Amino acid sequence: MQVYLESALIITLVILLMLLISNLAFALEIGEERKDMQAFYETWHPGWNLGNTFDATGSETSWGNPLTTKELIDYIASADFHSIRIPVTWGHRMGPAPEYTIQESFLNRIEQVVQWSLDAGLSVMLNVHHDTGDTGWIKNMADDPTVLPKFKALWEQISEHFKDYPHSLIFEGLNEPRFSQDWNEDKPQYFEMLEQLNTTFYQVVRSSGGNNSTRPLVLSTLTGSSTQARLNKLADTIAKLNDHNIIATVHYYGYWPFSVNIGGATRFDNQSKNDITAAVNRIYNTFVSKGIPVIIGEYGLLGFDKSYNTIQRGEVLKYFEFLSYYAKEKTVPLMLWDNGQHLNRSKLEWRDPALYKTAISSQRSANTNSDTVYFKAGAPINDAAIRINLNKNTLTAISYNNNPLKEPEEYQLNGSILTLKQEFLEKVITKEYGVNAMLELEFSAGPNWEIKIVYYDTPVLKVKQAMMNNYYIPINFNGDNLATMEAIYISGGNAGPQNWTSFKEFNFCFQPRYDMGIIQLTPAFFNEVKDQEVLLRFHFWSGEIVEYIICKSGMNITGLPKK
Repeated sequence: MQVYLESALIITLVILLMLLISNLAFALEIGEERKDMQAFYETWHPGWNLGNTFDATGSETSWGNPLTTKELIDYIASADFHSIRIPVTWGHRMGPAPEYTIQESFLNRIEQVVQWSLDAGLSVMLNVHHDTGDTGWIKNMADDPTVLPKFKALWEQISEHFKDYPHSLIFEGLNEPRFSQDWNEDKPQYFEMLEQLNTTFYQVVRSSGGNNSTRPLVLSTLTGSSTQARLNKLADTIAKLNDHNIIATVHYYGYWPFSVNIGGATRFDNQSKNDITAAVNRIYNTFVSKGIPVIIGEYGLLGFDKSYNTIQRGEVLKYFEFLSYYAKEKTVPLMLWDNGQHLNRSKLEWRDPALYKTAISSQRSANTNSDTVYFKAGAPINDAAIRINLNKNTLTAISYNNNPLKEPEEYQLNGSILTLKQEFLEKVITKEYGVNAMLELEFSAGPNWEIKIVYYDTPVLKVKQAMMNNYYIPINFNGDNLATMEAIYISGGNAGPQNWTSFKEFNFCFQPRYDMGIIQLTPAFFNEVKDQEVLLRFHFWSGEIVEYIICKSGMNITGLPKK
């Protein structure tokens, strides 16, 4: 009996040991898979979006960009981008039920651009774009029984067409999926529909054979948002699929008031910085720390959609610098959203070379608390002190007109305080309104930083009577630049749209036109202004504040400077 028990014990121990070895081998295999996936997706940074092209709801050129050429794709690769996202809107290029056949010529055109990109050494993300969103057909899933069959047919055709392509081509199931006009709603049915779409996409691709059986697939949160609730729901879906070749994606456009310049959020301050760290930390803790890769498939600033001047340039550069740095710290690749606002695709020139250099930089950059130093007419020209955020760099040189400044005669650096000396300033300030000199600061790492020397006087507003649909205020800017505008009823309360704040949205409610010497007040602003007197308070980057009173009576507007 004892011999039997001893034998049974030995057999049990052997079985347990074999199970332990098997589980360990499986864990090591999974660990290697995750390690390979981590290495794969980290190579995607920095990435670039071919926006407002194939995602247009008309033709390839209907949203203002030229035809995509091999020259453009090769240029993106030569500009040190490692990946390209190709947004595509398919619905209006598909035939009727039940086949929903994609136009062969269009699918071949997408294949051509994908192949150009791969040939250039770029990794490629191909997606379904404005088929979802406010005007897309997928949004109607709850009430339209054709949505799921059409979505399935769409991915069956894409999968079949590209199934033999290498894994450097990945598929993104949906762009910013939503089922409501209200971005903030977290109704259970929205998450259920999104999970059904994500699961359908996954199953269709995986069952299509070829390299699709292990191709990395990208799944989005609801609306592409990084709120914790939406991250958690996507994490649940990914856990159910139990596939280590899945990548999560979100989009990031910054702290909203700063991103559109509303509510007085004109600077990249701690609130904007904390918004970045909080979002990236949520992404990291929910996914990356657990071995699930995340790609921020779009990033930028929403204000760019209206104008490059919505947010002050130096503040834009600080935003891009910090986001690039912090995302890299948390191993989250970024893909720059570019709908034509950054790269002039006809000339292959960057509209703001400093922004481009910041976006692709792999190192922290230095900057200053302001990229402009103002000198007022009639005031003495004294030493100017500027705080530098060195970000562990060192200042190596300052130049003006390609000539280096001398220390300590022309400038002096004491810790983080840079002082431009009076003698130098008196030489370069011509006393003409506007930019009198441009200095270039070079640091031990990262892109150079520019500082403008501006001579100005208090802006002067003038009397104006006009109809509200074409109302503008004549102004002598006198070298200054407008930062923001407040609108307050004389009788009390905030005037105009988004009246939770007196500070109105730049380029939505008002727009400075420096070339014309006017500040345009938009119909969108007046549409939500009562027939009353309104105090407008214009804040300029020099620190000047100039007040103006308008009186609205029906369609008629009268305005005059406040005495």
